[in-house]
Amino acid sequence: MEKKLKFREDGTFVIVQFSDVEFIDAEDRDPETPLLDSITKATMERIIAIEQPDLVVFAGDVTASERCKSPLQSFRSAVAVAEENRVPWAAVFGNHDSEGNLPRNRMHEEQLLHAYCFAKADPSGVSGAGNYVLTVDDRKGNAAASLFFLDSGDYSQISAIGGYDWIRRDQIEWYAAESRQLAERNGGMPLPALAFFHIPLPEYDEVWRTKVCEGHCNDWVSSPRVNSGMFAAMVEMGDVMGTFVGHDHANDYCGMLHGIRLCYGRSTRYVSYEDGARKDKFPTGARVIRLTAGDRQFETWIRQRDGLVAELPVHEPDAH
Repeated sequence: MEKKLKFREDGTFVIVQFSDVEFIDAEDRDPETPLLDSITKATMERIIAIEQPDLVVFAGDVTASERCKSPLQSFRSAVAVAEENRVPWAAVFGNHDSEGNLPRNRMHEEQLLHAYCFAKADPSGVSGAGNYVLTVDDRKGNAAASLFFLDSGDYSQISAIGGYDWIRRDQIEWYAAESRQLAERNGGMPLPALAFFHIPLPEYDEVWRTKVCEGHCNDWVSSPRVNSGMFAAMVEMGDVMGTFVGHDHANDYCGMLHGIRLCYGRSTRYVSYEDGARKDKFPTGARVIRLTAGDRQFETWIRQRDGLVAELPVHEPDAH
């Protein structure tokens, strides 16, 4: 029987995005690892209890697989908080998820085995692992919103370019085809959509430099050196209202560019490392997103590990 996501009776749907939880099994030699894992889990538990989400999204770097004896066990430990609370969840993968001895397609197969995981099997002939789309039904059982999940890869496969990987052309074609089908079923109108992946698009740097944003930018925007056109495709399809990423731990801002809100999450494990020591610039936590059926917009905020809603600074673009 197919699992279905549904708007609540009041017409809302709440998503909690946990970013960069980076669970590591107990064999890691860093003595701080078990403590960080327990703090991260307690943070997730508290935020789930407060927000009562309809869906949890793990936005990549679910594990720090290179440091794991068992990346699969680390993945299970990371998602256990959603499973134990019986909350629907889904994950995309980040660069750290495939640095160890386990390919990311095996990790995607693993998430599909969990009772409360709503992810889907990969479409054939599409690059990466963990490309799928979910719909959220209204009270009449009609799809009223869609959620796209894409694998943004890990590192560039072209040595002359280097840096981080990018969403590939066949993934963009898959997204556009799915978007068109959803629009056709919606009377020809684009279905309101959100998109989740791990590595920020190059446009994340543009929106910070040129638009008013809300939040912090304490890291470089670590986007790919190649712009593969994913943002342009979303603008053209007219369905995606917002994109949500992780990756840059000390960034948590949102900004609007060409009708799409580009949002970072809030790092859930740690914010930054400085001089070899962990010195968080602000509390860890999660991004929360609230959709309302029938609305082509969404609300979003940061819930901190202390239970408070973060007060985010407003950033004005450089006048030059």
